[in-house]
Amino acid sequence: MTGFNYKLVGVVLACLFSAGLSMTGAGAEEPRIQFPAEVRGEDQLPGAGLPVQWLAAWSAPSAELRPLQIVHGLPAGQATPEAMSKLKELGLGGIVCNVNFNQYLRSQEHWQALINAVQACAKTGLVVWIYDEDGYPSGAAGGLVLEKDVKFEALALAYDPSLPDRFILRASYEHTHASNNFYAARRYPNLLDAEAVECFVKVTHDAYWERLKGFFGSTIKAFFTDEPSLMATNIGPLPAEVAKNVRVADPLDESIKPLASVPWVADLAAKYKERYGEDIAPVRKSLFAGDSDDDRRVRRQFWALVTDLFAERYYGRLKKWAGEHKVASSGHILWEEQIVHGVPLEGNPLKMLMQMQIPGLDMLTSDPEAVIYTGWLTASLPGSAAIFNGGRRVMTEVSDFSENMAKRGPASLEQMCATAAWQAAMGVTEFTLYYNRAARSPEDYRAYCDFVGRLNALLREARAEPSVLLYYPIYDAWGEYLPIAEKLTVESQSERMKTIVNSFMSLGQRMTRRQIPFALADHELLGSAAVRNGQLFIKGRGFDTLVLPSGVELPAGADKQMKEFETAGGKVVRGGEGAEFRELSGIVSGAGDRVVVGRFTRGWREIVLIVNVGGESVEATITAPQAAQWLRADPGSGRIKAVRAAGPDKIAVSLGRRCAVILIGPIRQASHYGVNLRSC
Repeated sequence: MTGFNYKLVGVVLACLFSAGLSMTGAGAEEPRIQFPAEVRGEDQLPGAGLPVQWLAAWSAPSAELRPLQIVHGLPAGQATPEAMSKLKELGLGGIVCNVNFNQYLRSQEHWQALINAVQACAKTGLVVWIYDEDGYPSGAAGGLVLEKDVKFEALALAYDPSLPDRFILRASYEHTHASNNFYAARRYPNLLDAEAVECFVKVTHDAYWERLKGFFGSTIKAFFTDEPSLMATNIGPLPAEVAKNVRVADPLDESIKPLASVPWVADLAAKYKERYGEDIAPVRKSLFAGDSDDDRRVRRQFWALVTDLFAERYYGRLKKWAGEHKVASSGHILWEEQIVHGVPLEGNPLKMLMQMQIPGLDMLTSDPEAVIYTGWLTASLPGSAAIFNGGRRVMTEVSDFSENMAKRGPASLEQMCATAAWQAAMGVTEFTLYYNRAARSPEDYRAYCDFVGRLNALLREARAEPSVLLYYPIYDAWGEYLPIAEKLTVESQSERMKTIVNSFMSLGQRMTRRQIPFALADHELLGSAAVRNGQLFIKGRGFDTLVLPSGVELPAGADKQMKEFETAGGKVVRGGEGAEFRELSGIVSGAGDRVVVGRFTRGWREIVLIVNVGGESVEATITAPQAAQWLRADPGSGRIKAVRAAGPDKIAVSLGRRCAVILIGPIRQASHYGVNLRSC
């Protein structure tokens, strides 16, 4: 016998629960199921039973643990309990939905269809998230914000050295993401303008509350905002064959030429003077040109201010509204894959994500090997935001968009599961899907949803435990960033910017490929750190290693904490090219560079998720105390069995191509682990 007897598990669980078994907290003596020998076989070690609630969730993951299908604008015929039951039969835990995009927010018929859908979800036990825009990017309310007042439109300070007055204040539309996206060319509001954001909240969020308030906090769990940005850079046009099919809501003015631009709002100059004690007008040129220390100082000050305004006026406002209405704020930003783009689009992506209760990412490919290139950054940003928010939940909007665009789709079940697993290793818990259900068999879709449910059964209530901190050099990027008129690329920037970005990306890739879990921290987080017992503590989380990209210059506060940490015996790795980096290692050996690892703790146990994202089988060795007492859980098959011990503190793991396993340690004291083990 190689797997659980689920019928017997169900009987045992039912007996325990009917007897009024209480759920104890972590660190106390946990209720455990002990299987008789004929049931246990290879699958359960004597005396090492898992907690009842873990096994119950593993054998039958609840809706909260399962993926949510994104279903924009359910037609009336699909807003029924019968239709929702069919989604549940596919293994889904709920939906991400919105009022129909046709006559968006205006049609009472479509509002009623949404109300019916939410009622149907409540009846069938499905979770609902609300998607907050007509398509994307979020903030426009389908054009209603600018219908309310044209003065709410996004502004840019543009620079044209060919004109006598080189500075132009103009609308941010042509040559931006507002006019170059796959959904619609539509003018966009200024998310630095508190009044514009308040209008968006009123016509969107308040409208949902007015009609569905009885479901908030129960069936409706979160609001999803999609790729809002500052609209202050040229990210390049769409391919011609795609662009011709994009709906044009607002005609483009072909006479508007691309110019180097930065975001603007009416009170920005006043805010700049209030904060820094100087006028910005005389130093505006530094935002577009110059390589002196003073030029960089002006740029850092400008982008720090823009970042704080954006965080407060948009993301902070959504978070406040969500908290007041018993739901969570969630969603994802634009172009997470690039540091350079983060400056003009978000100011500081990490800080924006930290304003969300459930920070998220956009994973447009289901090629699992994407993680070892740029996927690690896409996932590490919200994963780190959650860690430093003191939270756990991280959202992914995942699809095989790239494969379908390249006519290599749909992604296989194997690819989908491996993509889910590596994201879980980096902290993701909430899976929202753009996968086409009709392109797959019901059996495959159910298998995928069960796979995600089992991952979450063990990991969603666990605590991510990276012990390495990678410095996120947005402070340096602010000083180096120079806007350009053409499509923004790393190559368009200074040599120092390229050095920093390339070093940062290389470090993240190398640690991911060497199975070293890490978190990202910017200058503000590092500056807030405390040093205790040779560890660097940020918001209560301890790290024993700090990795600095080549070329970075820490601001005074961050530099002080870094030096104090190093003096106290903490490991600081600079640039990552020397012996110090080679000595940095994880707990896995022999895995090659196509294996990703996530480390967690839960209930005084260590949990390790190991994912082979490559196309070949892998044999690896895991360092683990009391190796013989660990269990191996397979989220694909649902089987749990004893590990193959290769020594007192070594576990031998065989991983098929694109497979994942979860290793679960015995209950231990904190002192036995190298990680900061604590109850979750």
